[in-house]
Amino acid sequence: MRVLGIETSCDETGVALFDGTTNALVHALHSQAKLHSAYGGVVPELASRDHVRNLPPLIRDVLERAGCARGDIDAIAVTAGPGLAGALLVGCGVAGAMGYALRKPVVAVHHLEGHLLSPLLAPNPPDFPFICLLVSGGHTQLLHVRGPGQYALLGETLDDAAGEAFDKTAQMLGLGYPGGPEVSRLAQFGIAGALRLPRPMIDSETLDVSFSGLKTAVSNAVRRAGNLCEQVRADIAREFVDAVVEVLTAKSLLALERTGLSQLVVAGGVGANVQLRAALDAALASEGARVYYPPAELCTDNGAMIAYAGYVRLTQLSGATQAASAVPLKVRPRWDLCDLELA
Repeated sequence: MRVLGIETSCDETGVALFDGTTNALVHALHSQAKLHSAYGGVVPELASRDHVRNLPPLIRDVLERAGCARGDIDAIAVTAGPGLAGALLVGCGVAGAMGYALRKPVVAVHHLEGHLLSPLLAPNPPDFPFICLLVSGGHTQLLHVRGPGQYALLGETLDDAAGEAFDKTAQMLGLGYPGGPEVSRLAQFGIAGALRLPRPMIDSETLDVSFSGLKTAVSNAVRRAGNLCEQVRADIAREFVDAVVEVLTAKSLLALERTGLSQLVVAGGVGANVQLRAALDAALASEGARVYYPPAELCTDNGAMIAYAGYVRLTQLSGATQAASAVPLKVRPRWDLCDLELA
């Protein structure tokens, strides 16, 4: 089954073709980082217009490189939420039009389910069940994943997500957009223990997290430092990253302990953070557990994860093929992953 995946939930336009028979994958991605960098964050109207410009040529490029004619597509998977309403409408509009013209089924995919399943595209994927640490944009969640479509929320952020805290810290330190990679890079030059920031909720008995207090602590540290020199900025970045990593690592270990599982999947943009990966690798190895990540190029938003999630829904979930026959014109900017129907 050849599934065309379309992702336009925020500031990256992604297209991919997944062939479930051979597991072949061709994908292309256009980032809007330069477009939004002047504003320090995503401008929804600009994002939508850029998707309109780039989605058609990306689709042509992917199909040409895959040697696949439009009529040879078996189904189309498209992100229907959560995300920016205007951006989602672009992807769903194109997918719906293609589905109607080609008489092919169109399946609406949950953006976070795409991230959650993306490690299954790695050369050595995990088996079900596993714990998923989902750290993508405005979401930080721990989920018990029993199988496709079977997701139980164990804990989540009570305020700012980890990705949001990274972006806001980058702004306070005068770094560029997107902030996460910049903070991580600068942290490598910081001195461990040069200052102390809180580790919010690290000792709480719940699996929830909170990063608004950490963000405030960074703001206070920047204000106290006054005119920031490069080393002080690096020290603040190092302590901030250490705090986030320690909290996420502690909560992940607690989730594994409480469920009795030994596999952790890390998905989403923050999952590419080198400090987080190093800490999780070491912590889980010492506990006899194992951690899995998506391929590096699939950590950020991309069409490959949407194509694969659509393929899973079409082939493994009862009734999904019939549900997909209707064009998904309705977008859901807010959509709880645990509200997903199995079919």
